[in-house]
Amino acid sequence: MPKRLTEETILFISIIKWVVLATGVGALIGVSVTYFLKLLAWSIATGQRHPYTFLLLPLALFLSAAMVKYLAPDAEGHGTEKVIEAIHKHGARIKPMVVPVKLAATVVTLAIGGSVGKEGPCAQIGAGIASILAGLLKFGEHDRRKLVICGISAGFALVFGTPIAGSIFGVEVLFVGGILYEVLLPSFIAGITAYHISAALGISYFYHPVRVVPVFSEVFFIKVIAAGIFFGLCSILLIEALRASTVLARRIKIWEPLKGLIGGAALIVLTLVFSARYLGLGLTTVEACLAGQSVSWFAFLLKPLFTALTLNFGGSGGIVTPIFFVGATAGSTFASVLGLDPATFAAMGMVGVLAGAANTPIAASLLAMEMFGPAIAPYATVACVISFLMTGHRSVYPSQVLSVRKSESLRVELGRDIEDIEASFIPRTKGLSTRVLVLFRTLARMFRQRDM
Repeated sequence: MPKRLTEETILFISIIKWVVLATGVGALIGVSVTYFLKLLAWSIATGQRHPYTFLLLPLALFLSAAMVKYLAPDAEGHGTEKVIEAIHKHGARIKPMVVPVKLAATVVTLAIGGSVGKEGPCAQIGAGIASILAGLLKFGEHDRRKLVICGISAGFALVFGTPIAGSIFGVEVLFVGGILYEVLLPSFIAGITAYHISAALGISYFYHPVRVVPVFSEVFFIKVIAAGIFFGLCSILLIEALRASTVLARRIKIWEPLKGLIGGAALIVLTLVFSARYLGLGLTTVEACLAGQSVSWFAFLLKPLFTALTLNFGGSGGIVTPIFFVGATAGSTFASVLGLDPATFAAMGMVGVLAGAANTPIAASLLAMEMFGPAIAPYATVACVISFLMTGHRSVYPSQVLSVRKSESLRVELGRDIEDIEASFIPRTKGLSTRVLVLFRTLARMFRQRDM
């Protein structure tokens, strides 16, 4: 009996402790990120007053790269990746300078039209504030890690305007196939607190209930499955575009800020050839897709290119908003080809590509319910899970740690960064499927030998 009482007392004290800490950190992040978002909105609006602002992209990326290189190298790229890396490899320690530098670099990038998002900086600012607070309170590594994860969740919940999905995203994004349950309570509290404070301070959020969802049928369900496969392929496209651009940027052996001039010049050329709609956040296009309006069929192919060039050639910002753009336009194109409702599949595409590219099927499914309403949630969930499986062992966040195999027929090493994962096939039976795979391998080997 005394032992049970001791256990319950300790747990009660722990709950009270983390309710207080999570509420405090959520409030701090709510105020800080709200003013960042207002500054960002003002800078973007100012830049959009002039139609040829994008001609300054080389200068913007040059300045962003210079600030990051000399003031806070950890603020490079899309911030969420650096936070994940800090949690797994650096004891959740984030240098205080990262917060102002990330803010300034992102404002410069987005104001001129760089193709990035705003959730990465919000997550990095949230994590940075939590890390500073943990240092002031002299927390050990375990408590510091929990508090920084709360900061990530608060940043996501605030910027998405979806406190449940945002909080889960901050926990789910750390591992592929695993969730730290001990951080769920403080993450929810921090996320909900930050969201309500930002709403009270005047941040408006995007909600778009989808009303055109067909009555369930076997045929429609098959189309949803096909859409999930397609969204998985779109996720792979985005991930590989980012990876290829990273490799290209590393091969160019020049002073880092000069790469910003190259990337900015390339973006100007692409904008003149295609359109300015692929610059910036791209929310106008996303909203058009969700309203059922038609978009260019190749839009989901171009956005990854614009985003990869921006992020890997000096720009600073997030990756989730471009993911939403790719998903919404891909869903609209898929619906147009099959004669389906574009708005319904644009909504599914937004969350489906997020689930695949970020390996967050639970958060993406919850996001569908919070953002688009409960009617679409069952179908969106199916598309999210299929997209998550289709993407394989890859991610837009290379520092994610792999906790589960996506198929028992694949040999992968668990517990490693996903960027280091190499999957190989494990033949288990001598059935038809194995024979077909062996046949394809043999034919491929024959063609390679013939070409040599």
